[in-house]
Amino acid sequence: MPAARLLEIDGLVTSFRTPRGTLRAVDGVSLAVYRGETVCIAGESGCGKSVTALSVMGLLPDAARIESGAIRFGGVDVLALSPRERRGLRGRAMSMIFQEPMTALNPVQSIGRQVAEVFAIHGTAGRGQAREKVLALLRQVRIPDAERRYDEYPLQLSGGMKQRVMIAMALANRPELLIADEPTTALDVTIQAQVLHLLRELQRELGTGIVFVTHDLAVVAEIADRVVVMYGGRVVEQGDVFDVLQRPAHPYTRGLLAARPRAGQTRRDGVRLDAIPGSVPSPFEQIDGCRYQARCPRAQARCREQAPALAPLAREGHAAACHFAEETPA
Repeated sequence: MPAARLLEIDGLVTSFRTPRGTLRAVDGVSLAVYRGETVCIAGESGCGKSVTALSVMGLLPDAARIESGAIRFGGVDVLALSPRERRGLRGRAMSMIFQEPMTALNPVQSIGRQVAEVFAIHGTAGRGQAREKVLALLRQVRIPDAERRYDEYPLQLSGGMKQRVMIAMALANRPELLIADEPTTALDVTIQAQVLHLLRELQRELGTGIVFVTHDLAVVAEIADRVVVMYGGRVVEQGDVFDVLQRPAHPYTRGLLAARPRAGQTRRDGVRLDAIPGSVPSPFEQIDGCRYQARCPRAQARCREQAPALAPLAREGHAAACHFAEETPA
């Protein structure tokens, strides 16, 4: 029996009011996440990945608003819920791990008190139970000497330990959906590997669906079941992680893959890393046609005249938004 669809985003458009006018950070994004599945949203900074995640969580700043589209969680229209009902979802049915734990954690509150607050807000543990539940969580995320760490403060923990505390807070109420916004960016590769392994283990235990936001394709290869590649606020390619990474169809995806360092490659080899020329276009910039055209080595007149739609390819579930999409081994 196929897994149930947990999260569905359909045609999401999120904009910001600025002194220069309105900009669309997310422009017509659609994707789905199934129970027990990890979907990675990948792309450069400024592509709309984090804004998509914050739109789902209902944590957009005051200057932002969702213009159109739908977000359904467990079949429920999230955007139709009242603010109070959405707050009830956050931290209980859906949780988020933020990018920088040092700024997300309160520096003047102990670790134990901050994790216990998640239970207090949702009424899922009494005062007498909270300490034991927090200690169990700290052990679950592999924090050694949990009793001592309970009374310590964020400044006394390493970056890896702080990130584990953030994971413990996110998983406190056993959420069905976990959104992780670049949770390994500030960590060295050894700690990063431990955090990814921990997330996979916890997912197997809890059956949680995970949306993992990252710009690192090595992380995508390590943790994803499916991958959604974003560029300029839009989805340009999506599919099974093997199909997208081994048979990329969009020039942007191929460019990202080509820019990766190769194992054993050194400066002495005289081989320079490939790079995608230019930068992500400003959301204020009005672009006719494909948003990637100025950086694409295969751009033609049609690319400048008509924006390509996300269209299915030969392999089931694999789609790309390119007039000349082709599945090519990377």
